[in-house]
Amino acid sequence: MLFLFGQQVFNLFIAHLNHEACDQVTHALLVEQEGENLLNAVIDNEEKGFLENSSRGQTNSIDYGDKKPNFNHLYNLVQDNPAQIKQLDKIRYIYNQWQRELKQKALSGSVSKSALAKSTLFDSLRNEIENLIQGQEMLLRVRKNRVRHLNDINTAINIFSTLVILLGAVLNFQLLYRRVKLPLNKLTQVCELWQAGQMEVQLCHSSIDEIGQLAGVLNAIADKTRHRQESIEGRNQQLEDMISALSHDLRIPLLATRNTLECMSRGAFGSVNDTWKEVFEEYHEANEELLKLVELLLDISRYEARSACLAYDRLNWEKILIKVIGQVKATSTRELGFVCKISQLLPTVYGDELEIQRVLQNLLDNAVRVSKPKGEILLEITPYEEGQVKISVRDYGSGITPQAQEKLFHRFIQGRGHRGRSGLGLYLCRQIIEAHGGNIGVESSLGEGSTFWFTLPSAINNLDCNDEQNITRCSKNDY
Repeated sequence: MLFLFGQQVFNLFIAHLNHEACDQVTHALLVEQEGENLLNAVIDNEEKGFLENSSRGQTNSIDYGDKKPNFNHLYNLVQDNPAQIKQLDKIRYIYNQWQRELKQKALSGSVSKSALAKSTLFDSLRNEIENLIQGQEMLLRVRKNRVRHLNDINTAINIFSTLVILLGAVLNFQLLYRRVKLPLNKLTQVCELWQAGQMEVQLCHSSIDEIGQLAGVLNAIADKTRHRQESIEGRNQQLEDMISALSHDLRIPLLATRNTLECMSRGAFGSVNDTWKEVFEEYHEANEELLKLVELLLDISRYEARSACLAYDRLNWEKILIKVIGQVKATSTRELGFVCKISQLLPTVYGDELEIQRVLQNLLDNAVRVSKPKGEILLEITPYEEGQVKISVRDYGSGITPQAQEKLFHRFIQGRGHRGRSGLGLYLCRQIIEAHGGNIGVESSLGEGSTFWFTLPSAINNLDCNDEQNITRCSKNDY
């Protein structure tokens, strides 16, 4: 910007000099023109007038015509040039002397054309006027050369300024690339790592500009977020450890209570009437619910700690569906129809059969709970993208809102028809499927029902390292 400003100032200066030079050229042309007029007037009018008057003897009234010399105009044109004024004074002096000589010769009657041509004053006058004209021509050439040089300088400056502007633009783009684009690209990469959970990564950009200040602020935010995450993870780990410990400690007395209630209801400690049998049965059912909740918490703790021991066998989907549907029918009082569709081109899938049955049973229990009496539930197993298998459980209940779908597989979230339950079933299903290397989700529309689905990979090598270690050191009997 400073260079452009300087260029404009210089262009204005060159334009001013060019304007002055043009004025000087015009002035020189006018002086030269007036000098030529003076020479023509001297040669044409004066000589002609004196000769004619002398031939007729009219010496007192001489007519010079329209081309009488105008010294005043010349004096006005050269008033700023002392040398030219001095030269013009000399011309005027010779001109006056020559006039007097002509008058004297005219009075004496000795004037003639040949004598006039040989007049020394006339020759001097003509030479001086020609010198004046030649001087103006030389001055005119000098001034024209100056105008041309100024134009050449202006052209060179414009070419140079264009090259400098182009070079400055290239350097500016490179500077912007180094100081803006590269830091922003690095900022984007670091933000992507932050989004992936790697909050320990820092922006290594230190400068005093705005991007450097932004990097410092973002680094500070990342540090606070990382410390907050570590604090939250620490508290969550403490809470999970406490839940695991409590669940483990509660399981033993709950088992003892269940055995005691069974013995009391059978009369092992004495005869029991029908009223007490009903009371013992209610206590037994409540104890069973607590025991199931404790075992569920223990299973979740094992999966979260990645210490769950899974046995991987080739899954027989017909066998799994028969067992799951039989268990659901045995525990449900509703009359529902189960429709099973198993594709004939399924890839081979390995997994823990008992855990997969557990997931399917949980999904079917939920579907039965929300289905209308004498309704229908669809179970479908089809190939999925990238050699996977997709298992779907479709019900025709009331559906689930989009807000509820987002948190349905989190801990302690109760879905439709789950009032009074723990809200851990779907969360455990997610843990089991993710431990197998698959995904789980739901598709639902209000009033049209829901489809719970999960996918499983067709090969064991899709699982993580911990799962592969479990394959080598665990068996179905160990589980």
